[in-house]
Amino acid sequence: MAAAATRSSKTESYVDNKRKDDVRQSNIIAGRTVADAVRTSLGPKGMDKMIQNGNGEVIITNDGATILNKMEVLQPAAKMLVELAKSQDIVAGDGTTTVVVIAGALLKQCLILLNNGIHPTVISESLHKVSEKSVDILTAMAVPVELSDRDSLIKSASTSLNSKVVSQYSTLLAPLAVDAVLSVLDPAKPNLIDLRDVKIVKKLGGTVDDTELVKGLVFDKKVSHSAGGPTRVENAKIAVIQFQISPPKTDIEQSIVVSDYTQMDRILKEERNYILSMIKKIKATGCNVLLIQKSILRDAVTDLSLHYLAKAKILVVRDVERDEIEFITKTLNCLPIANIEHFREEKLGRADLVEEVPLGDGGKIVKITGIQNMGRTTNVLVRGSNQLVLDEADRSLHDALCVIRCLVNKRFLIAGGGAPEIELSRQLGAWSKVLHGMESYCVRSFAEALEVIPYTLAENAGLNPIAIVTELRNRHAQGEINAGINVRKGQITNILEENVVQPLLVSTSAITLATECVRMILKIDDIIMVR
Repeated sequence: MAAAATRSSKTESYVDNKRKDDVRQSNIIAGRTVADAVRTSLGPKGMDKMIQNGNGEVIITNDGATILNKMEVLQPAAKMLVELAKSQDIVAGDGTTTVVVIAGALLKQCLILLNNGIHPTVISESLHKVSEKSVDILTAMAVPVELSDRDSLIKSASTSLNSKVVSQYSTLLAPLAVDAVLSVLDPAKPNLIDLRDVKIVKKLGGTVDDTELVKGLVFDKKVSHSAGGPTRVENAKIAVIQFQISPPKTDIEQSIVVSDYTQMDRILKEERNYILSMIKKIKATGCNVLLIQKSILRDAVTDLSLHYLAKAKILVVRDVERDEIEFITKTLNCLPIANIEHFREEKLGRADLVEEVPLGDGGKIVKITGIQNMGRTTNVLVRGSNQLVLDEADRSLHDALCVIRCLVNKRFLIAGGGAPEIELSRQLGAWSKVLHGMESYCVRSFAEALEVIPYTLAENAGLNPIAIVTELRNRHAQGEINAGINVRKGQITNILEENVVQPLLVSTSAITLATECVRMILKIDDIIMVR
């Protein structure tokens, strides 16, 4: 009897799978909750979110990555969706809401498949196949584009801007983004663009209409006026200095005791001579504009040194941030000077004009234009009536710049408006009939999941989602690959003719990243707490 009991225990051991299922289910539900939170802000008619943080600051935004970044997500699986939006922001810069919504829809289908008793590994393998097949289908749909074709670039930038808060300004911001990216494109490395070369300077006041592209440098600062120095210099020779024009201090805290007036005069006289000798060296090189880096240890300039600099007719911009130095020197094609002894003429940058420009509302900026041998950089001066609009304009412009960068990396355009997703859904559905076994079943349900994008677009625009998506499927089945939802007219039209286009990279990376994230969540069967 005992022998029979041991034999059966070896062959039939009871494994409790309940906990594993529960963990998976809670992970999937948490992920879907995050996806549902941003779902309403998808598309040109999507709603905006108002985010208030602990110290009362308010952000109004439509950008999926920003919303998720600011949300305090505690559940570990839900955090993966936040990371997903971040990685889409890094890879493509746009489509951050799309990628989370797709992941949410895939998770929903995974839950149904799991409840039907299909093993997670099978689901995960099918997902991998779906993602590879999707990239092939999308690439086949895409239309090649040349960088010289400025109109196509502007169309894709304005599609990205249309879903943002500042969409009414897309006619101004889209060409601006295109020109900014094309001006920093290096012919030697045609596929590489570093968006750090496009500096966005935000200045409160005016409206978004006053936003402009500046060929040169812009500082969100005033010229130092305290001693009546010049505010406009032509044929400027510009020095970027990292040392202080002020009397030296001792390294340690110590006090100097002065017993009589003659000694005091001597100290002041020495200070004066010290500053004067520095300024004479600066003047000797013909330098007439100084950009002075912010200093922590002691004052970068004192009233006395400003007075002498003003007498020497040198324009001074002080408190230049340390992290801006690299951009400034690259633009001016000069070298930063760290010590007065190394102050030589060949380290200076040259420009036709440096001037302080008043902006109608009391603010002032410093503009440097006509720079000789200028580096491949550009400045965008963004204006806005309040801080919320200004920040949102900055984020939207960044997305538009990223879209152009995607087109530079991968020169293909694809239709927008839910067209690629429905086409994917249709072709994957047809492909699932060729496959065998569980795979076919999984692929079919993932094909259905992709319909979430057109469905949500229609829903957010206040249309009847079921009627629209059915009609859209019908049109695609008849071979109209580029039929999509025209949100403005509330019907289905050829989206390419309506100029709603997006870079191929945005769509392909959205699908691959979403499937990757969902596969990861599926593979997790337990959460272990570690101190």
